[in-house]
Formats: sequence, C-alpha cells, structure tokens
Amino acid sequence: MIRTLLFYCLIFILLSCNDDQEYAEFQDLNGVWKKTDTVKFRFLQPVDSVKYDLFFNIRVDRSYGFNNLYLISKIKFPHGKIVQDTLEYRMAKPNGELLGKGGTGVKESKLWYKQGVTFPEEGRYKVFLRQAMRKRGEVKALDSLEGVMDVGLIIEKQKKDDNR
Repeated sequence: MIRTLLFYCLIFILLSCNDDQEYAEFQDLNGVWKKTDTVKFRFLQPVDSVKYDLFFNIRVDRSYGFNNLYLISKIKFPHGKIVQDTLEYRMAKPNGELLGKGGTGVKESKLWYKQGVTFPEEGRYKVFLRQAMRKRGEVKALDSLEGVMDVGLIIEKQKKDDNR
C-alpha cells in the first residue's frame, strides 16, 4: 500500500513538471490484469484545434512472463463514435530482460498509442483498455496476466518539431 502511494506521488511530481501534458491518469492493478477487467479513462475535450499524442504507460514487475503485450483499446467520442484498435507492444528483449525505465525489479514503459490526434467533439471522451494475451499456440485468452502493476493514459500536446 505504501509502495503504491509513493509511486503515485512520484508520478504526480514528475508529470506536473511537463507543460505539454494535458491529461494523465493511472490505475493500480495490484500485479494482476484479469481478462474481464477493462481499464477506463475519462477526460473532457482538450483544446480542439491542438494536436495531441496519446500514450499508454504500463508498469510491470519481474513476474511479467512475456516478451510482448497485446491490448485492445477503444476511444468513445462524446457523440457516440467508437474507434477500436488491437495493439502489440514489445515489453522484453529476446532473453527475457524487461524493457522500460526503472530498476531491475519494476520497469515502466511509455508506449505510443495515437499521434497527432485532435478532439473535435465537445464533451467527455472515454478510453477503454483491456489485455488480450494468450499463451503460444493457444486460442483461449489468459484468465489473468501476472506482473502488470499499473496502467495509465497520458495525453500530451504534440511538439511542433515532432516528425515521427
């Protein structure tokens, strides 16, 4: 509990130093992301004439046993339009060493989600995220994905010189 509180305090301090950041929210998964758990983020329309980059922030510990991470995301616009994506991210090197920032026990990865996005509709936007991991050669999804500590959504103003 104290470790989680300290983590959120640290994230708040680090993120408050970023003038380009429009929104950041993190949800604690206590090390297990069940296939039935959908992480939800809600935010009001930022300035509609500005372009934004969206990121997922994933924090995993050593019990995360995969080299990749499959996610299914949905953005629901205020007037009902839904955009869904299936995403794959590399989370570890071929030798199993976790990628990301942090010590040897916990790694944090800031993963690209959307680039150059505008929010033309006034109102509340919602982002839904769920894991879609399977064991190799199996069709059935994992009931629970071990090792995922936290999941976050970060929205930043796109930098003018961003040519990615």
